[in-house]
Amino acid sequence: MLLLKSLHLIFMVTWFAGLFYLPRLFVYHAMSSDEISIDRFKIMERKLFFGIMTPGAVLTLVFGIWLTAANGWNTYMILTWFQVKLVLLLLLVGYHVHCGILLRDFKHDRNRHSHVWYRWYNEIPVIFLIAIILLAVYKPL
Repeated sequence: MLLLKSLHLIFMVTWFAGLFYLPRLFVYHAMSSDEISIDRFKIMERKLFFGIMTPGAVLTLVFGIWLTAANGWNTYMILTWFQVKLVLLLLLVGYHVHCGILLRDFKHDRNRHSHVWYRWYNEIPVIFLIAIILLAVYKPL
């Protein structure tokens, strides 16, 4: 059980590292005007999204589901704090998918946002992280 929990947390940290860094790359990409920098950011963003973030997200979900099933799925599904955590997790997956859409827009030189917009966008996963950790640790509801 502790191994499952450890793997869940390890991949959650990996996923969040990408969620924090990719929008930061978008900030710098949006500020770039020379072709060499733009091409470099496209490569970095693609490798981060597909090589670190997405595997981290998938493995976080796999080990989270496995951990929940091992502890008794029905036991957790009736707990309000866990239901709220699942909703936040679904919203976080939506944020991840939206990052992929933004990545595709940058890939095709269709960015529609300023570097300031991306600076604010970069703060969203912080809110998710704080809320999910507080729910998991304190189980307040």
